[in-house]
Amino acid sequence: MSDDAGQGSDHIDRLRGQWQRELPELDTSPMAVLGRARRITLRVRPGIEAVFARHGLDTGEFDVISTLRRAGAPWRLTPTELYRTLMISSGGLTARLNRLEAAGLIRRREAEEDKRSLLVELTEAGRAKAETTFREDMALEKRILAGLSAHEQEDLAALLRKLALSLEDDGAGAS
Repeated sequence: MSDDAGQGSDHIDRLRGQWQRELPELDTSPMAVLGRARRITLRVRPGIEAVFARHGLDTGEFDVISTLRRAGAPWRLTPTELYRTLMISSGGLTARLNRLEAAGLIRRREAEEDKRSLLVELTEAGRAKAETTFREDMALEKRILAGLSAHEQEDLAALLRKLALSLEDDGAGAS
């Protein structure tokens, strides 16, 4: 267990030290990455969720409108494309769509090429809300990462991408 780059000890270092004392034969190095990732996520999530709340959204609703906005003009997808992208159930998506439609941020319409299919599309209000909310979220996340240089952020992003891809490739996630 090392004190990285001369930095002070954090909560995870203290936990690892305690485990080292109690179970000295056990390698606790995974905590150095995954424990910190979890703590960081838990620490920043309330601030990010507060951004969404200021715009009258919860995280799931923001996920829907931002997915539609990222899809590009004309900012519409089928419900199937949406729930596959968001990795949620179709029932969970329906509830979100109902709330967003009631708020005037999306509309559901028949697909012109197949009247049996529905399309979900952003309204102008939905597009504006997605963009405004995303800009504020990115400003917050930039402030959160200000403790790292641009180069450190790039290095960290590259390592996290490598880890994410390895989990996708071998299915070694939360089994």
